[in-house]
Amino acid sequence: MLLQAVHHIAIICSDYQRSKTFYTETLGLSVIREVYRMERDSWKLDLALNGHYIIELFSFPDPPPRPSRPEALGLRHLAFSVEDINKAVRELNARGVVTEPVRTDPHTGKLFTFFTDPDGLPLELYETT
Repeated sequence: MLLQAVHHIAIICSDYQRSKTFYTETLGLSVIREVYRMERDSWKLDLALNGHYIIELFSFPDPPPRPSRPEALGLRHLAFSVEDINKAVRELNARGVVTEPVRTDPHTGKLFTFFTDPDGLPLELYETT
């Protein structure tokens, strides 16, 4: 088996409209397709980053909580690359998103920070330049 790329990341949210607004308006992802699945009482929103399909955002009635801190077992976080981390942090902060202090990766020397989505899912910004 030869993997080619990550196809998408699936995220289940507790408040569909709040998370849709966060991912589209705050983070700037674009909507590819939005479907309400009546049989499951569930929304499915396909989102793209720079024209590439990246996230499936789902809503389900009463999803169980998934611990993410402190360092819970399983998927740790979702990271987005940015050219200018300080500019990205200022933009997030201006939109009401709280970010952790910017740190330096001791192995690469690159800058990074964390913040969360509306359900507390850890998200990271990682400067690539």
